[in-house]
Amino acid sequence: MTRIVDLKARRIWDSRGHPAVEAEIFLEGGFSGRGSAPTGVSIGSRAARVVDAALAVRNIQGEMRTALLEGAAADQVSLDAALVRLDGRPDKSRLGGNAMMAVSLAYAQAAAAAARMPLWRHLAGERSVALPVPQIQIFGGGEQAGGRVDVQDFMVIATGAGSFNEALEMTAEVYHAAGTRLARQGLRQGVADAGGHWPTFKSNEAGLAALVQAIEDAGMRPGPDMAIALDIAATQLFRGGRYQLALEARSLDPEQWQRMLLRWIDAYPIVSIEDPFDENDSASMASFTREAGARVQIVGDDFFCTDLARIRAGVAQAAGNAVLIKPDQAGTLSEARAAWAAANEGGYGGIASARSTETEDPAIVHLALGWGLPQIRVGSFSRSEHMAKWNQGLRIEESLGRMAAPYPARRLFERRLAARRK
Repeated sequence: MTRIVDLKARRIWDSRGHPAVEAEIFLEGGFSGRGSAPTGVSIGSRAARVVDAALAVRNIQGEMRTALLEGAAADQVSLDAALVRLDGRPDKSRLGGNAMMAVSLAYAQAAAAAARMPLWRHLAGERSVALPVPQIQIFGGGEQAGGRVDVQDFMVIATGAGSFNEALEMTAEVYHAAGTRLARQGLRQGVADAGGHWPTFKSNEAGLAALVQAIEDAGMRPGPDMAIALDIAATQLFRGGRYQLALEARSLDPEQWQRMLLRWIDAYPIVSIEDPFDENDSASMASFTREAGARVQIVGDDFFCTDLARIRAGVAQAAGNAVLIKPDQAGTLSEARAAWAAANEGGYGGIASARSTETEDPAIVHLALGWGLPQIRVGSFSRSEHMAKWNQGLRIEESLGRMAAPYPARRLFERRLAARRK
């Protein structure tokens, strides 16, 4: 690999107007790459720790720059390993997971530039690729919308789409239909952090009914054309051994909570549920997977935290059947890729994910494509930090043309939709 000749960092601003960190790596031959580190409101307790952006900049331009200019990296894996050793803490709290991720991504971009190819192709090699299937937020809740609705994300998946472009077109119709319906009913509070409509529903289940209505308003069939995905973010609701629904003034024990989720699955075209239980409740996650795993994709975000050891433990327990891959949770690209490889080898599905607080960097699309993750979520269908990523996917799909592998949307959810019909 071409030698690193310089490393710079700067403080930039994220989608909430908060400071974030960006790194830029320069290689011999005039090649360079840039990477920024997103953060989120809902952060698992085991995620790589974020430090103040100004401190992250100092760490990058100090210790990290010195180590890398002294030749600590010959490729992506050795660079990431050098960063992990330099920090020396399991949670990356000394240098900061955000500082490490910005440098790790910047190096990957520089390496792709030196190879004179886009990042996704540099990561994928000669493997045939298809654009991932989007999960797109329509209604936002939880901590991302002032707790007005307990469920964090009400999303849709274009299960009937034949291409990434078609999936976005279909979702746009649902997004706007949902907004029109909310406005007509006087239920639209504003825009949530991840760009979805901020509703004022009287119950969490009302959000599911409203999604079905929006799909029908857009002229589509709930289920075969457009299905529902939820991110419960249940750790935020779990207090005193019970799940607290503030909107409905209800408190449910884990068994009652599971029965409620199973009833929702029976009543609505739900094909994916993320973090349905507290991040430490592996027994309930395994029980729910046994009960509903044939009909629903059960995703671990805070539950797995893009952590190799936790994913291996989850696979051994058959807890969940899919993982959310957030590179910033791991701290380096190599660790995130290893986490996905372990999940994939265990037969789990995978979703590449951006964060609720984002920059306009579309790298997550390249990572999903290059690593072979079949799904992606980057927020809603509004605001430039999200649309930059969706639009990047469109450009890549266009560049692939007939070289693209078959689009996976129908295949991914066909079995689960069939199981629901029985």
